[in-house]
Amino acid sequence: MIDVNNLSVSFAGTQIFSGLSFKLTSGNRVGLIGKNGAGKSTLLNLIAGEQEFEGTLAIDKNTKIGFLKQDIDFNYGKTILEETYLAFSEITSIEVELENIHNELENRKDFESEAYHEVLHKLDDLSHRFELIGGYNYKGDTERILKGLGFKSADFDKQTDTLSGGWRMRIELAKLLLQNNEVLLLDEPTNHLDLESILWFESFLKSYKGIVLVVSHDRMFLDNVTNRTIEISLGSIYDFKKPYSQYLVIRKELIEKQLQAQKNQEKQIKHTEQLIEKFRYKASKAAFAQSLIKKLEKVDRIQVDVTDNSVMNIRFPVAEQSGKVIFTLEEVSKSYADNLVIDTYSLLIERGSKIAFVGQNGTGKTTLAKILVNEIDYDGKVEVGHNVKIGYFAQNQADYLNGENTLLEEMETVANDTNRIRIRNMLGSFLFGGDAVEKKVKVLSGGERNRLALCKILMNPFNVLIMDEPTNHLDMLSKNVLKNALKTFEGSLILVSHDRDFLQGLVEKVYEFRENIIKEYLGGIDYYLQQRKFDNFREVEKVEVIKEIKNTIQKPSREQEKNKKRIKNSIGKMEIKIEQLEKTIANLDKLIENRDESITQLDFFKAYQNKKDKLEMMIQEWTNLQELIIE
Repeated sequence: MIDVNNLSVSFAGTQIFSGLSFKLTSGNRVGLIGKNGAGKSTLLNLIAGEQEFEGTLAIDKNTKIGFLKQDIDFNYGKTILEETYLAFSEITSIEVELENIHNELENRKDFESEAYHEVLHKLDDLSHRFELIGGYNYKGDTERILKGLGFKSADFDKQTDTLSGGWRMRIELAKLLLQNNEVLLLDEPTNHLDLESILWFESFLKSYKGIVLVVSHDRMFLDNVTNRTIEISLGSIYDFKKPYSQYLVIRKELIEKQLQAQKNQEKQIKHTEQLIEKFRYKASKAAFAQSLIKKLEKVDRIQVDVTDNSVMNIRFPVAEQSGKVIFTLEEVSKSYADNLVIDTYSLLIERGSKIAFVGQNGTGKTTLAKILVNEIDYDGKVEVGHNVKIGYFAQNQADYLNGENTLLEEMETVANDTNRIRIRNMLGSFLFGGDAVEKKVKVLSGGERNRLALCKILMNPFNVLIMDEPTNHLDMLSKNVLKNALKTFEGSLILVSHDRDFLQGLVEKVYEFRENIIKEYLGGIDYYLQQRKFDNFREVEKVEVIKEIKNTIQKPSREQEKNKKRIKNSIGKMEIKIEQLEKTIANLDKLIENRDESITQLDFFKAYQNKKDKLEMMIQEWTNLQELIIE
């Protein structure tokens, strides 16, 4: 259990929140919501023991807490498997000790000595502990979790140095899930996951027995996973045992009831004040007036919960008009090693287009956006139209900020003599007013960094805007403000997004990326969904996942059926052998425990260790065969 009581946190003289109190128990899956900068990540840091605070925070002794941060420190020079195995520090440590003991026993001959028997006891204790904490299963568990998060078996030996930030984040998430933590603190966990991985992760969390505290701006993810919502607003919290969408309804109804009750109370107070004013100067009614005054003083005034409705003020500066055609693509292709992403695609985009790129992650949406802004190499030809000035917001745009700069200094990096005078006003429009402009970029939350990155882009005019997942890290209000600003943008717009609500009313044409093919839909998002006969992007993408599963599992070839049967037979035989060998080892363990005279021979220990090694190999082989059945 986690018991938070009267918790307060300040930073650089500014109070983030005060007087927070709540309890979390096993089975609580809490969506932690609030505006960017409200203190959500701060609260996670605090529970993880990485933030100072005032008040009381009680956590059960020996509680294992796993913390997935927005920004991670990553080790290089390891394969994906090696990096993920770091989740098992105790297991790998015992592995090394067991290997050292085995080597020692092979070289010792003092079988009757007390020291030798102490080594045997240590071997027995370590072996028991190794088995107890999953030492014989951790490699199989690791591969299962990695596959659930989108990795393939062929990826396991790749160096982590070659991975993008999103794939590195998945490894951190895998390590977290493998550690058997009793508490999971998750800060924007879905920002780097594609649909298939999100669906798997949702399933995992719904069956998780511990405490989950998750910060997310993905409404559907919160609704599918959480059973409780805590909102931080203006330094206070609102706590309801409902998922996000149900919480919003309850919160709205509560405020409406408070407003009505306050209105009725104010009427009553006003009527009482009128009576007091009428009778207070009349001698015959003075006592009555005094009793009304005392009664009024005792009234507990109804307070309406205050909501933080401050929002960004965005206006996209439009450059002079471009030519009629802004992009012409001729037989454009792009591959990453052996992975063909875009296959000889031709396209013409005209001025004034409002386009959405949709489809599963990894199908080429971001790749084509980068090709349009000439950020990566490609095959084919791309011609940019006359007088085209591009504004580009990358999926990881906030990563290009210099953490050591203040907000003012960071804005200066894109300023010129014409717009420098506007910097403070621009920052104020993005809710960085007053002394906040002197903050270091590195202390900003993920959403605040995204706002700053967006603010930098708007310093200079453009007539073509390309945005890749611009709503990542943005709170709900900020997403709505951005959408309204894009609606009034007079230039050409290309958006990469999975968010139907965000795209609705913004685009007039949809390009769907699927199986190396880009298909054009001459209509907005609603038209596209109608044509695809699905209610939302998750259903569209989920069907692609289901199709892949049906193609590989539900319709196997005759040869695949035979192979599957052979594997099942091998598994059955292997299980019998494992059971027999485990019984043999158990009998030998009893001999060692009882210090039987027959164990004084060196050959006995060699045979004993050979059986232990063989059992481990057989269990690993059994795990591999099981994986083949699953695949």
